[in-house]
Amino acid sequence: MAALAAATAAAALKAFFHPHHHHHRILLHFPSSHRHRHHHRRRFLSSITSSAASSQPPNVVSILEQRGLLESLTSDNLRTSSTSPLTAYCGFDPTAPSLHLGNLLGLIVLSWFRRCGHRTLALIGGATARVGDPSGKSSERPELDPQTLSSNTSEITKTISNILGRNDNDNSVVILNNYDWWKEVRLLDFLKDVGRFARVGTMMAKESVKKRLESEQGMSYTEFTYQLLQGYDFLHLFDKMRVNVQIGGSDQWGNITAGTELIRKILQAEGAYGLTFPLLLKSDGTKFGKSEDGAVWLNPNMLSPYKFYQYFFSVPDSDVVRFLKILTFLDMEEIEELEREMGLPGYKPNTAQRRLAEEVTRFVHGEEGLSEALKATEALRPGAETKLDWKTIEGIAEDVPSCSLAYDEVINLSLVDLSVSAGLLESKSAARRLLKQGGLYLNNARVDSESKRVEADDIVDGKVLLLSAGKKNKVIVRIS
Repeated sequence: MAALAAATAAAALKAFFHPHHHHHRILLHFPSSHRHRHHHRRRFLSSITSSAASSQPPNVVSILEQRGLLESLTSDNLRTSSTSPLTAYCGFDPTAPSLHLGNLLGLIVLSWFRRCGHRTLALIGGATARVGDPSGKSSERPELDPQTLSSNTSEITKTISNILGRNDNDNSVVILNNYDWWKEVRLLDFLKDVGRFARVGTMMAKESVKKRLESEQGMSYTEFTYQLLQGYDFLHLFDKMRVNVQIGGSDQWGNITAGTELIRKILQAEGAYGLTFPLLLKSDGTKFGKSEDGAVWLNPNMLSPYKFYQYFFSVPDSDVVRFLKILTFLDMEEIEELEREMGLPGYKPNTAQRRLAEEVTRFVHGEEGLSEALKATEALRPGAETKLDWKTIEGIAEDVPSCSLAYDEVINLSLVDLSVSAGLLESKSAARRLLKQGGLYLNNARVDSESKRVEADDIVDGKVLLLSAGKKNKVIVRIS
């Protein structure tokens, strides 16, 4: 998949360097390869036109508005323009090794554009991440070394490629890196070609700049220029690849309008639009996207699909309907039906949450990830019929306390003794009391007899045991 994405991106990049508006002044000269570029450009542009269905496509702006995914438009003309094929992009700065829940909305909105017959691309900010976006930040980001940036870029590219490639019909995920055109830019050329069109008054009036200038830390010149870099990215994509819509969170408004302004002033062209979506907040106004352990990452190596699923499963009732509209592609009728059911006497608690968790986990981690999450969820339920295997137990290991005991220490040991030595319960009397109440489980099977001892067959795949006290408290015993 990553190889396919890389090949597609390479093709798109070759197309990138071929200007199609001959009457426009071409800015900042970059090295380019002439070989096959006409072919790639034709392929990219024909895919834009062929993606529009012959019948009238659904209006993406109306859909986003209906679902609570529309904050602002730079022009209302986008409502009518969105009935013909557009090309939209969203930028992702590789400042962390994984995208997180805050970035998920960008992928969802891109996916809505694709579902409505438009072309989309993702832009990795390999250059802009070196400067640091001041939007929503109270202090300057720490500088990242080239190796970290490269590693982050690779991981994020893989995630975007997996999510969009899996969830959209044609699998052609175009992912570009703005470092590819910024690395050759000379400062004097940039000041001549871009800087003289930027008004300092306008730049200082941006919300992200105003807030920082009033703060104790102030703002560096480097970060002050960020909006021009992102603005020029939009101009570059508009001029070279007919990308006419930039999307982003509401905190990106200043950076997006910097781009539409540069396009209007430098290229003297109309038809570039910005669209922002609201930031993901809970009903109490706090940010949605932080778990007890930190960010809700989209990379399964940083947050297991099981933990990701559990995060959405525990969303409060006051938020679940709104999140179903924003974070899933379910029909509005189905969501309204779920909302109606929530108000009925026979409603089974967490039914809407389960649907939310399933849909979002499937979008981010695919059927395989969802199946892993459901299997682990079921496996962790004491009394469950699911036969446990080592992989399932390991999948939940980071979420459950664990200890290591030697095979000889465990074999033939009574369950009462094991639950104390593994740290599940404080004393043998507490273990006996729980056992009598029917609350002590070995590998999800209830232990009924005080004389029960650990046998070789109890050790799952010869590697682990799962002890449970009631529904919530568990310990994994690794056999060394």
